[in-house]
Amino acid sequence: MRLSDAKRLWAAMLGLVLAIAASPVLAQGMVGAPQSWGMGLQESGGPIKEAITSFNSLVFWIIVVITVFVLVLLAWCVFRYRAEVNPTPSRTSHNTLLEVAWTVVPVLILVVIAIPSFRLIYYQDRTPDADITISVQGRQWYWNYTYPDHGNFNFDSYPLAEDQLPPEQRHLFRLAVDNELVIPIGANVRVITTGYDVIHSFFVPALGIQRYTIPGRALETWMRADREGVFYGQCNQICGTNHWFMPIAVRAVPPAEFETWVAAARTRFARADDAPAPVQAAAPEQTDSLQIAEARR
Repeated sequence: MRLSDAKRLWAAMLGLVLAIAASPVLAQGMVGAPQSWGMGLQESGGPIKEAITSFNSLVFWIIVVITVFVLVLLAWCVFRYRAEVNPTPSRTSHNTLLEVAWTVVPVLILVVIAIPSFRLIYYQDRTPDADITISVQGRQWYWNYTYPDHGNFNFDSYPLAEDQLPPEQRHLFRLAVDNELVIPIGANVRVITTGYDVIHSFFVPALGIQRYTIPGRALETWMRADREGVFYGQCNQICGTNHWFMPIAVRAVPPAEFETWVAAARTRFARADDAPAPVQAAAPEQTDSLQIAEARR
């Protein structure tokens, strides 16, 4: 390759990198969403997902070692004890050392898996030092969020139609929503889940949070985002014909920006009982997203 060709190649690669870095999707920070042809778990956006990823790697390598060992043992048995070289098979009925080994070794493997597994379960369960609390209610088929620590305002979150998304974000169809759940970066967010009608599931993979929303019960979990971005999820409980119509979008922003958003949200999502009662004959106003949700009920 000539020097001029090499320079042009490097310039093209640099231009591609700059174009990607300047794209609107990445300009908002990390995007926690499924990727086409993606392999493995989603990139971690917080400490819970990092713990999940670490545990997943531990179990994966244990499985790899067991698989390789069984494969080698099987190949050795087939080769060593084939009929051509072993015309008279052994009549050994049992081997005490071998039986003890194949009982003790699996138990030890399970202990190695169980200890970090239980630690992870308790780590995900709740946080003793919550900075804010958010109530999440699953409904057929959308989400309702309440901020009790910030005036107790609440709002509904519906999915966006494909034509409401800019062209560069069409791949987020069925993930993007009209009203995102906004949290501050670095804050331990206590999440209280409840169900309004049937059992739903609040699931955001990049933040490592998953909790059922059960009618008549309040369940607790928590999450924390250590970087700015939008983290997408969906209801992963088959809660009805439109269960796929319940995407989740959690936007993590700097604390100062979060306080600004809260101040605006208190006015925007003023509680209905604080407003004058509407005239009975008047039809309620609906956003495009709400009309879509109602049409698909």
